[in-house]
Amino acid sequence: MSASPTIFDRALLRARRARAAALGAETFLIDRVAADMAERLSAVVRPFERAVDLGTPNDALRRALVESGRIGSMIAVEPAAHRLDAEFIRVAGDEEALPFAEASLDLVVSGLAFQFVNDLPGTLVQIRRALRPDGLLLAALIGGETLSELREAFAAAESEIEGGVSPRIAPFADLRDIGALMQRAGFALPVVDTDRITVRYDSVLDLMRELRRMGATNVLHERRRKPLKRATLERVADIYGDRFTDEDGRMRATFEIVWLSGWAPHESQQQPLKPGSAAHRLADALGTKEISAGEKPGGG
Repeated sequence: MSASPTIFDRALLRARRARAAALGAETFLIDRVAADMAERLSAVVRPFERAVDLGTPNDALRRALVESGRIGSMIAVEPAAHRLDAEFIRVAGDEEALPFAEASLDLVVSGLAFQFVNDLPGTLVQIRRALRPDGLLLAALIGGETLSELREAFAAAESEIEGGVSPRIAPFADLRDIGALMQRAGFALPVVDTDRITVRYDSVLDLMRELRRMGATNVLHERRRKPLKRATLERVADIYGDRFTDEDGRMRATFEIVWLSGWAPHESQQQPLKPGSAAHRLADALGTKEISAGEKPGGG
């Protein structure tokens, strides 16, 4: 079996997140995800004895779920589990190589981490195997419409100034891709939906500074290593301002959050009916006459 392609420089990602923390991390997206996930999990009427938070950049999601009182123990999987505290169990690990035995977990959650995984199909398969029967995966990741405005402005500016386009914004997955991956990984009752957020800024430079404080700047493996030309950056700002400025002079940026959930299969779960097992005819329910194959409407 061939190895998965290297799309993201994950060592650089860890370095960028460390830099963001040192600068004073901007957390509005992960805070929103944490609150939304706690609300989504509240609809599941059952406790989870052993839960894992896989790759979430900070503790906001873990705290929100633990405060619900329905988590027995929360394990935080981090690239280097060097912090010791009584709040969470911290385990050194990576989203691409889970350090858990088969059927050992009741719940796996993740907030804004899966979009930087090189082998997302492999990660989902590993999670499915680590979950006990009727265990739950609930995760949020950045979707394909995120920063569409900035992507368009960069493409236009680089084509005009530098004669070509370089990869600068990650090719995030869309809703249909994620749904197909969940089914391929063997999850039962998979659900995928999306939440689109519009954030407004005084300038494109303010947006780029905020992305730096999110640890969300370019970590593509095939990124251009040369510094961005001043003329290109100025043209990006001009194009962005011309195309994406509202009437009050502020510029909009789109962030799309893709939500996914799925269960490890269990016999107690709802199962689709077998073909031909219906107890009532569709024609009776609709109050119409059933027409057999080959028969023309009207009896002609």
